[in-house]
Amino acid sequence: MNIALYTLTSPLHDEKAVNAVSKEFLEDIERTLEKGFDFRGNDFSCYGDSDLDIIFVRTGGTEGLFKEIFPKLAGKILLLTSGKSNSLAASLEIMSYLNQQGRCGEILHGSKEYIAERISILAKVSAARKKLNGTNLGIIGQPSDWLISSNADKSAVKERLGINLLDIPIQELTDEIKAADISAFPEELHAIKAELEGNASDAVRKYAEGAMKIYVALKHIVERHKLSGLTLRCFDLLDTVGNTGCLALALLNAEGIPAGCEGDVPALLTMAIGNALTGRCGFQSNPSRIDPQTGELLLAHCTIPFNMILNHSFNTHFESGIGVAVHGEMPVGDATIFKVSGDLSRYFCAEAELLANRYESNLCRTQIILKLKDNPQETCTEYFLKDPVGNHHIVFSGAHKALFEAFMQNQTYQI
Repeated sequence: MNIALYTLTSPLHDEKAVNAVSKEFLEDIERTLEKGFDFRGNDFSCYGDSDLDIIFVRTGGTEGLFKEIFPKLAGKILLLTSGKSNSLAASLEIMSYLNQQGRCGEILHGSKEYIAERISILAKVSAARKKLNGTNLGIIGQPSDWLISSNADKSAVKERLGINLLDIPIQELTDEIKAADISAFPEELHAIKAELEGNASDAVRKYAEGAMKIYVALKHIVERHKLSGLTLRCFDLLDTVGNTGCLALALLNAEGIPAGCEGDVPALLTMAIGNALTGRCGFQSNPSRIDPQTGELLLAHCTIPFNMILNHSFNTHFESGIGVAVHGEMPVGDATIFKVSGDLSRYFCAEAELLANRYESNLCRTQIILKLKDNPQETCTEYFLKDPVGNHHIVFSGAHKALFEAFMQNQTYQI
């Protein structure tokens, strides 16, 4: 990850003295960050070509210098200050000017630990935005009929993140499934095929070949349309091919291709954003039970990325009783619940502790118990029970709230 550092220095200040102060300040941050800056000095000709661009306001009296270069600067502007030589004072004036111009920015000021952590987060946000820009996400079939609030604003998604949402007819998938060659299953399926043939119940085993055909068909569609992710109107497959997409989606997610259920586009956007930020897959799940008094939630679905779980078994799909569904067990520990709206205007993010895995017969096959960490009772009553962002929520292993919030707070900025 490349972090470019540009400088603003008033000619009224002694260069040697400023250099001495700046050197120690920057080296402290680099050591804490465990990464060096790409030092660009006062040459702003390549501003914008790095993962993250930072302007180090080394002294006061630099406001006029900034105003001169301002027309060349796109995106959110980050101002680094040392707290010496009137660096912060100048940065405050510059930030006020930015706000007057309708532009956004941030002053990086505080302890070396705070500054390093903030730079690390913002660098990941910038890299994720660049990764998402220009990508294609496929909507195979329309959103399921019951997702009455989970619409997507394609123009807003394109404008804010540069993502293209592509409608792909479900017929294209069913044609691919019928044409799939089981004698040429890719390497990824060999272990799964052997496991299904050797360990799955008879009720599941009879659907194994068809479930793997769905995976092969989806891979062909991913390649044809150059997709970085997809969501599937999976319940249509119950009638058309007599199977489910649960196994295929679990495999695709484990390969780093965000793949969601039920044609839920906001859920897919959430998965894609989370994957770009963390490099990890997310578990699309239904909140099935909520305890407002304890802040505990039970979330469940019939698929989960294989690389999120410690072990797994196979069962049929819960609602239909057919197909190959995945019962996975996630490791206990930190988790983050995340969801964005279809126009990216709002989001929910909360950190939790994954307490346990369940396997009740009356729920979707993968089942986890989470306990919210911050304001658990209020979050349950005021968010989940009064103002949720749809039904499905995405669970990521690890604590990522600061990173996800930084992305969403910056998601309207120009790339």
